[in-house]
Amino acid sequence: MGRLTDTIKHLIIINVILFAVPQFMQLNLAEYFALYFPKNENFGIWQYVTHMFMHGSFMHIAFNMYALWAFGTPLEQMWGRNKFLFFYFSAGLGAAAIYTLVNYYQFNGIYQTLIENGVTGSQITEFFSISSNTVEGFMASTESILKGSTTLKSPVNIEDVIEINRFYNSPAVGASGAVYGVLVAFGMSFPNAKLALIFFPIPVAAKYFIPLMLLGDLFFGVTNYSIGNIAHFAHIGGAIIGFIIAWSWKKNQFNRWN
Repeated sequence: MGRLTDTIKHLIIINVILFAVPQFMQLNLAEYFALYFPKNENFGIWQYVTHMFMHGSFMHIAFNMYALWAFGTPLEQMWGRNKFLFFYFSAGLGAAAIYTLVNYYQFNGIYQTLIENGVTGSQITEFFSISSNTVEGFMASTESILKGSTTLKSPVNIEDVIEINRFYNSPAVGASGAVYGVLVAFGMSFPNAKLALIFFPIPVAAKYFIPLMLLGDLFFGVTNYSIGNIAHFAHIGGAIIGFIIAWSWKKNQFNRWN
C-alpha cells in the first residue's frame, strides 16, 4: 500500500460515480450494464465489461475499492499504467467468462433433465420468465410445469431448479473478479506481505492467506453453504486468469509496458 496512483484513482472515481449518481437520480443502470445470463433477454455482450463498474451495495463497493487500492497500488507502481490496465480488465473479463460457463453448464444440466421429462422448450422459457415474490410461489410454479410433463425419466430436484432460475434472472455485478486477479498477482509479487481480515485479525503471509481465501470460495461455490448472493466462481475465474498472466509475465521478465 502507498500513494494512490493515477490509474487506481481513476478506476475508483468511475466506480463511485456509477454507484452514487443513480442513487440520487433513481436510475437503474444495472438493468443495462449488469451481466445477465446469455439466454436472458436483457443480456448484452458489452456487459462483460460494464458489470465491473456496477455494485449492489455500499459494503460491496467499499470492499472492492479498498482492495483495489491496497493491492493494486504496488502493482501499478511496479508495472506501469498500461500493463496494469491490461491485467485488470483481462482478469475481469476472464472472471465473467468463467462465471458464465459454470452457470451455463449447470443450467444446461437442468434444461436437459426437464426435456427428458417431457417439458417443452416453450414451457421452459415460460418457467424461467416467471417473476415470483416468494419461494413458495416459485415452487408452485415449478411443480405446475412438471405436473404437465410425462412420467419422470430422471429425478428433478426443485431446489436445483430454483438455484438455476436465480442464475438465469439475477445479474452479476462488481469488480470482484478483477480484484481477485489483482489479489493473486499481489501475492505472487509480495508473498511475504502480512495480510489480515476484520473477522480474522491475525496477520498471515500473503502466500498462505490468499490460497486460503480461494479455497473458501471454491468450497462455497460447490456447496450450498454460501452466505449471501456471492459469485464465488467469478472470484475463482479472476484469480485463475490473474495467476496465468502474472506467472507468464514473471517467467518472461516482462515488467513494463510503455
